[in-house]
Amino acid sequence: MSSSKRRVSYYYDSDVGLFSYGLGHPMKPHRMRMTHDLVSAYGMLDKMHVLRPRRATPENITAFHTDEYIHFLSRVTPETAEELTYHGTRFLVGDDNPAFEGVFEFCTISAGGSIDAAHRIAGGAADIAINWAGGLHHAKKREASGFCYVNDIVLGILELLRTFQRVLYIDIDCHHGDGVEEAFYTTDRVLTCSFHKFGEYFPGTGHVDDHGRDKGLGYAVNVPLRDGLTDESFKSVFEPVIQRILDWFQPSAVVLQCGADSLSGDKLGCFNLTMEGHANCVKYLRKSGLPLILLGGGGYTIKNVSRTWAYETACALGIEDTIDRKLPWNSYFEWFGPRYRLEVAENNMDDLNPKDGYLDSIKEQVFKQMSALPFAPSVQMHEVPEESVAEHLGLPSMRATNTDHESEELDKNLGNHFRRVFSLRRPDVSSSDDDGPESPASDSDDDAQSSGSRSRSHLRNVSKRSLYPHQYVKRMSLLGTKPKTEDPGTTARRFFHSSAVWDPALRTVVVRDGGAFNGYYGNSGLNELGRFGGSNGIIQDQIPNGHDMDVDIDSELRDNGSQVDAISIGS
Repeated sequence: MSSSKRRVSYYYDSDVGLFSYGLGHPMKPHRMRMTHDLVSAYGMLDKMHVLRPRRATPENITAFHTDEYIHFLSRVTPETAEELTYHGTRFLVGDDNPAFEGVFEFCTISAGGSIDAAHRIAGGAADIAINWAGGLHHAKKREASGFCYVNDIVLGILELLRTFQRVLYIDIDCHHGDGVEEAFYTTDRVLTCSFHKFGEYFPGTGHVDDHGRDKGLGYAVNVPLRDGLTDESFKSVFEPVIQRILDWFQPSAVVLQCGADSLSGDKLGCFNLTMEGHANCVKYLRKSGLPLILLGGGGYTIKNVSRTWAYETACALGIEDTIDRKLPWNSYFEWFGPRYRLEVAENNMDDLNPKDGYLDSIKEQVFKQMSALPFAPSVQMHEVPEESVAEHLGLPSMRATNTDHESEELDKNLGNHFRRVFSLRRPDVSSSDDDGPESPASDSDDDAQSSGSRSRSHLRNVSKRSLYPHQYVKRMSLLGTKPKTEDPGTTARRFFHSSAVWDPALRTVVVRDGGAFNGYYGNSGLNELGRFGGSNGIIQDQIPNGHDMDVDIDSELRDNGSQVDAISIGS
């Protein structure tokens, strides 16, 4: 089929841009609205089938996530987060994943788009489906991670597996797609391939020797890369690896996560890709003629994110060579200054990947891994009912048998019971594993042949890795004990660290020693800053009621890092 004639379905819900992770948080759902406005300004909507996705139901989402976790997400609010997370020890840990207002509705939009896209591809109604609100690849079965609460990618792939024998998942986000890899770590029906920065970087997984286990051994492909990745280096490793996978695995459908934090100049990224270098992955897969789903992901310099996703939408349509590189007028035109062009240029960052034959070595290891796999593994297909399991078996709905009041009482009783159990048990760090038997990779430590256990071992400990700015945060054990060490091997990286908090007693902003990022401080909003506490300094100016906070550091008032940062507050 000609790539220019491929049928494209585009999923967008205008409500997705209304949500906010909070003041100072680098994840901005508003970028989806900017992308859509740019796509519309270029006149691409007339060339696609534009659809508003159905909101995913709790039943849809629990196809992967646990009932307990989804029930928590559906109830949590900024006011109840402390209690429902057992003081930050379950479900949402650290500042990376705040319980912002409407978090569950946001998740239903993201997940609904990916599920609908997969359903449309599986039904043959489209050749390419796009959901830029999806691609949240870090979310785990029973926990949020790396700004991701619900793993829409896993849900979409599960929908594809109802029709297709084999699905290929490709991740070009700067961060390893750990959540998706873990979900399919033990199956040969999904091959996951991730191109990512590896080392002292979130989430710390994705070693080249992580290959999967059991039936899935060899079906997890990891291509760890170094800082400064350029278009030329990326193309030299992406195309040979993907072509080898396409030839050997023979996927029936492809899911591409187009995380834009691998672009040059991203706030949390460390690669040096241009817009064209990033979009080359879309063009390469479009030419393969396979059913394709394009999803969003990371990306924190939002003007570059919207440029790139709009351009990749054009690539899906096959019109990338005909659109004007001068940006058309749109609602966010001033955001794209000073050049106002459809471009993301590279910078002068050094590319460390070609040195010492590193890329050739990585490709050789991946090719060796692929050659050990059986050619195009087959699976016995059987009819899967479209309705839910309960409806298919004729069982009564849980909603019809239990009231909300009864469910809340049950949750409270269970919570009290587990608190008593935890208080009676002796502290045992080895038993504080939050990943039970339901996790596909939960028992990987017991298998000496599982190479993935090396990079995953820290996930068994009592603290959680975060993403920004390469710091570790302690995580309390479910047994009520705290980790006795801050060694990076037993901690988890955080996505980012908030530097300013609101002290409700003093009615001032309190700043921890250190800098800000992007000129803003805080976690999830001015009215919530005090929840996280603070130390090491007090701001002199108070914030009037009802005013927004605009924060700038006066570097002249620093004294070798030991004095309080002076900050001006303006309306």
